[in-house]
Amino acid sequence: MGAGVVERGGGGKRRRGHAKRKPMSEINVTPFVDVMLVLLIIFMVAAPLMTVGVPIELPKTAATPLPGEEEEPLTLVISEDGVLLLQEVEIERDALVPKLRAIAAERQDDKVFLRADASVSYGEVMQVMGALNAGGFRNIGLVTDGGGPKLDGQGQ
Repeated sequence: MGAGVVERGGGGKRRRGHAKRKPMSEINVTPFVDVMLVLLIIFMVAAPLMTVGVPIELPKTAATPLPGEEEEPLTLVISEDGVLLLQEVEIERDALVPKLRAIAAERQDDKVFLRADASVSYGEVMQVMGALNAGGFRNIGLVTDGGGPKLDGQGQ
């Protein structure tokens, strides 16, 4: 972005030392627009990649996905090593029910999504579901990956 010099004067003859030079007062915005468009593209590509949370291996099922929501859904994750993450924040098991009660008082929807690694025991998942129920969340959705067995004799 720079200012240049514009020469004023007539014809092809130049007089040495007598040409009037006036600074150009226009700002060249083309480089600015180019940089902004590149940044926009970078953020559009990078934004979906930022939503990746804790790496867990979800079990595969043939269930159909739930319809979209207006309010951002509450998500509880049980990682492979048993760590609980409420949204993206690690939470102790003793503090889970009081925290859920406080959240339930602030929310309109009682829906929560439970994501548990496939290696987590059934008993542990049921304990966490009991804590979700005690915390005021009665509508619990278990998150899985598609492509699992259908168990209808038709194979996958």
